[in-house]
Amino acid sequence: MAYNFCPTCGTKLILKTAGDDGKIPYCSVCERFWFPVFTDCVLVLVHNEFNEIALAKMPYLSEKYESLISGYMQVGETAETAAAREVEEELGITELTNLHFTGTYWFHKTGVLMHGFIALAKKQKLTLSSELTSAEWVPVDKVPNFLFPDSSDNAAFAIYRHYLQEIKSNINHKIV
Repeated sequence: MAYNFCPTCGTKLILKTAGDDGKIPYCSVCERFWFPVFTDCVLVLVHNEFNEIALAKMPYLSEKYESLISGYMQVGETAETAAAREVEEELGITELTNLHFTGTYWFHKTGVLMHGFIALAKKQKLTLSSELTSAEWVPVDKVPNFLFPDSSDNAAFAIYRHYLQEIKSNINHKIV
């Protein structure tokens, strides 16, 4: 979100050069730059010991496609804390192991920065939050049949590909 008026005093902002960031909205009354802000969220691929991935259907996203576990970060939370909280809230899984970061992904359509994670959980019955209409453990090779179609803007597929690379790497390490 780009500011047009100062959130502190309400003065119409002017564009002023802020070093190498270029022209940034500036309040001449408060003498403060107001850099654009955006929302952060987490996107978590949860897999189990049987090489299955938890996919969930969120009706506000799609009635047809399923997704990885996702949610917005809360003020004061780290991305890792938000990832674990979202998995617990949406699926009822309280124990994750090997939670690790895969990268960040910009979702242009909504102006959201997604922090991607992969985590291991023991296979268990999934307890759905009210945000979900369904969730299921899906064999890793069947996942592309359920996700939104692959595209440059689809962070879920990027994290899925990352997971496939990890599986391949683990197999190669065991062979050597």
